[in-house]
Amino acid sequence: MHRKAIRTLISMTVLSGMLVACSGGASKPSVDNLQSPAVSGQLAEEGSAKVTVQFWHSLGGKTGEYLNHMIKRFNESHNNIEVAGTYQGSYGETASKLQQSIATGQLPDIIMLERSNIQMFEEWSTLEDLTPYMQKSNMTIGDFTPGLMGHSTFNNKLVSLPFNRSTPILHINKTMLNEKGLAVPKTWDELKQTANALVINENGEYNRYGLTMPFDSWYPLAMMGQARGKFFNDQGTALGFDGEGVKTFGFLKELQRTGALYYPPEKDSGTVANQLFTSGKAGMLFQSSASVSGFTSSVKFEYATAFLPMDQTYTAPTGGANIAIMAGSKHKEAAWEFIRWAATDPKGGLQFILDTGYLPFTPKMAESGQIKEIWAKNPNLKTAYDQLKYASDTNKHVAWPAVLKELNATIRAIMYNDKEIEPALHAFKKEAEMLLSK
Repeated sequence: MHRKAIRTLISMTVLSGMLVACSGGASKPSVDNLQSPAVSGQLAEEGSAKVTVQFWHSLGGKTGEYLNHMIKRFNESHNNIEVAGTYQGSYGETASKLQQSIATGQLPDIIMLERSNIQMFEEWSTLEDLTPYMQKSNMTIGDFTPGLMGHSTFNNKLVSLPFNRSTPILHINKTMLNEKGLAVPKTWDELKQTANALVINENGEYNRYGLTMPFDSWYPLAMMGQARGKFFNDQGTALGFDGEGVKTFGFLKELQRTGALYYPPEKDSGTVANQLFTSGKAGMLFQSSASVSGFTSSVKFEYATAFLPMDQTYTAPTGGANIAIMAGSKHKEAAWEFIRWAATDPKGGLQFILDTGYLPFTPKMAESGQIKEIWAKNPNLKTAYDQLKYASDTNKHVAWPAVLKELNATIRAIMYNDKEIEPALHAFKKEAEMLLSK
């Protein structure tokens, strides 16, 4: 692929807003030991002045408050570093602002990137290789949750690490299933039977659906993987699925025709799907693991979670964001200290995970007494972490943002406009592989 052509393509995609939106007991080196001579000299010249690390992120609302609390804890424990966290908007808005900042040179030190956007910025050589910093800190990639590392290494460089991550799972109104004597579905066939059994159709009007899900590429991607397809082939030169795509959309359309699936309008589809589920108008929901805590506190029925049902195999993509250091940062060592602290100090990422319900991004977090206690009280929170052993992200490609635009158009054509599946996917394949060839 020609880098100039693909950079132009991706820049246009970013600017048009098409980017989309899942125990610290060991002794670690202090930031003073990690600092390069240039940084150490700078601190000496500044005397008591702090190095200020700019951290751009995409977490607003209550989640943003929890991140701010974490940043405050870091700042209180480090005399010579001040991290300044700044909300930049959605993942797409953050990526767009970063793209513009690269042109002006006004860069942050640390950036939060939605995981599928990382490769694009690595392609521009704008992300720092974290390998030397890991080595200085006696850390390895084995210190991070394997199922969340799919968007960390590109071109043999470790350019990002997981932070606020999630994965899609099956959310279930167990009360509704129990009333029908139904078990939680584990396969596509069981899902079809259960979803159809939950449908209430009175005088031609559906008063209850079996299953719902937001408009999002996440779920078809998961299902194509469950049928043993890959989105891109291993060489990144073509799509890696054919019949698996036909099978996925054929299954969804069959459910849709019988009322077993309600596929909401694209606008606010996540909110609509969630409301159908929480109000008892749909018995099951494909949705992010980040929704578990909210559902636990809000629903009036027995609530359960499970792996996404399998076809030929279990598999699920991941979501959410990683954090990275900008190659142009003037405070790389201080930025790394914040990332290292977040990964290893119980007051860092662990407390953030406990507060927000995101997935533990290190095995030590998952093995901590605090996480084990929460999982024991609410096993629904553990489902997504257990499913990570089947995590697979096969849509990694620098052209993904542009291909995603075409994929979403194809989903609309099939799910809303009843276009024939095979011709629609054939047209998509042609467009996608043209993008890959540039």
